[in-house]
Amino acid sequence: MRVPFEELTVSVVTPQMLYRRPPPPRRQPGDPSLYRAIAAVWETGRRLRPTRHFPAGVHRHATIESMNRQREAWDDEYFRAIRASRPR
Repeated sequence: MRVPFEELTVSVVTPQMLYRRPPPPRRQPGDPSLYRAIAAVWETGRRLRPTRHFPAGVHRHATIESMNRQREAWDDEYFRAIRASRPR
């Protein structure tokens, strides 16, 4: 069923949150607790992923398939190293 154009009404409601200011930063630059928080995040990341599983640098590939094969080889090597380092 079509509604005549004259009967259509357009109402735009913009939520108030769109115009609210962002909250103030929890820590100011230079605050020692900021450095401790950053160090804690880095330490958590280091514990969750202790080693990088790909070599450093830029790696170029001629095709997507070549890139995928290389990534799978790196992943396989990484998983073998993880399994070998776990206590049995």
